[in-house]
Amino acid sequence: MAYAYWKSGKHHEKAVFDLFFRKNPFQGEFTIFAGLEEVLTFLRNFSYSESDIEYLRVTMADTVEDEFFEYLSSISTTDVTLYAVDEGKVVFPRVPLMILEGPLIVVQLLETTLLNLVNYASLIATNAARYRMAAGRKIQLLEFGLRRAQGPDGGLSASKYAYIGGFDGTSNVLAGKLYNIPVKGTHAHSYISSYSSLAELQIETLQHKESGEDMNLKDRSLVWRELLSRELNILQSEASDGELAAYISFAIAFPTGFVALVDTYDVLKSGLLNFCAVAMGLNDLGYRALGIRIDSGDLAYLSCVARTTFVTVAEKFNVEWLEHVQIVASNDINEETIISLNEQGHKIDCFGIGTHLVTCQRQPALGCVFKLVEINGEAKIKLSQDVEKVTCPGKKTVYRLYGEDGHALIDLMHRTQEAAPECGSRVLCRHPFQESKRAYVSPAQVESLHKLYWDEGKIQQKLPELTEIRDRVSSSLQTLRQDHKRNLNPTPYKVGVTDDLYNFLHDLWLQNAPIGELF
Repeated sequence: MAYAYWKSGKHHEKAVFDLFFRKNPFQGEFTIFAGLEEVLTFLRNFSYSESDIEYLRVTMADTVEDEFFEYLSSISTTDVTLYAVDEGKVVFPRVPLMILEGPLIVVQLLETTLLNLVNYASLIATNAARYRMAAGRKIQLLEFGLRRAQGPDGGLSASKYAYIGGFDGTSNVLAGKLYNIPVKGTHAHSYISSYSSLAELQIETLQHKESGEDMNLKDRSLVWRELLSRELNILQSEASDGELAAYISFAIAFPTGFVALVDTYDVLKSGLLNFCAVAMGLNDLGYRALGIRIDSGDLAYLSCVARTTFVTVAEKFNVEWLEHVQIVASNDINEETIISLNEQGHKIDCFGIGTHLVTCQRQPALGCVFKLVEINGEAKIKLSQDVEKVTCPGKKTVYRLYGEDGHALIDLMHRTQEAAPECGSRVLCRHPFQESKRAYVSPAQVESLHKLYWDEGKIQQKLPELTEIRDRVSSSLQTLRQDHKRNLNPTPYKVGVTDDLYNFLHDLWLQNAPIGELF
């Protein structure tokens, strides 16, 4: 395409492209915009190297003229202008996430990369935000998806945008290093099963936290296990000695960060008893265990039993902190799992979520598109027998109109020459394709959605920290009514056009649609 533009002399023509999507993901009615910082980084570094040019010379047809490759080696994004919605903001179908202006050939060459950078980022951020809403604000969410992600790049992107969407931490240490995301994790079942007996413990002692005295954690844990087995009515003979040895060794390695995976053998007959025994042994040495992780079985039931167990031990032996140790649950958890667990009254404090989060199994792609809407000041429209695929022509300005209660009412697209809506003044809002769907709105607040982010080869806005984008996701979602955000049958958010844009769109549609002939 670039060569054809160049060959026909169209490469210098000024074009306007919209990047947008047509349908919200996950059967929901909102999307979180993400990936803007990556887009700006790409624009800043965009160029063709000597090796790129040599590869293209070999790959493209022999008829391509040498002057074209010389032209490619000189292009940059200096003449490109980009307007965008703030990253982390809630967005909706048909509203441009980004508007790009510039030489036709250059902006066209940006298309695929921009779509790649925005599609997955927005999908993951939206998925994470939905998990956060399902779990509630008090539950901790950890991203555990690196092993199941689509390659290392997908794994890093998933960690970054899951954090933006509302997750509290990641097991991806590289993501922690690169993006300053809190790193969290526990040990695996393999650590437990690597021990078969207490005789395998090579180190049994740990210094007391306050006195520094060496004390035998194994002996204290065994004493506590015998005592607790009677108190909890659990047969000590059914508890795994190998599991206990693994817990002791891990507690000696991490006395201030002891979290135990309790389902390697049996949560109720072995895991909880062994954990409590080591936790009480650590308590004797001045330390506090942090909690347990359950990775299989009936998570709601097991979490309730675990919490009851901790309360019983805490009250019996006057160790109040044990009552509140964290219960982490993993095991292929998805959004529906969390909703179901909520209905069952679980006692889980933290969810570790991997596969369903990072691969977006419920919907693997967002489907952003990049469409030409104007060239040399002339509006362009793409027609389709599928009305939803008809584009909204021309360069546009988009405003979000709010009601007196602070909730967003509608995103309204204007032609650029139209005056902006004003607070308290009634404006007619129309559905872009359905003539009978229209309503007057008198907004209490008017927000312009797009800002100038790239112009004259430079970033034009101060880019926020990841935590700021994360906060924006939360605050932006709070501007939506609850019925727009609910999991089951959410109410569609309205996206409309002004009366002027509606008439312009349909006039252009008629001008470009072929007139049929009957025989």
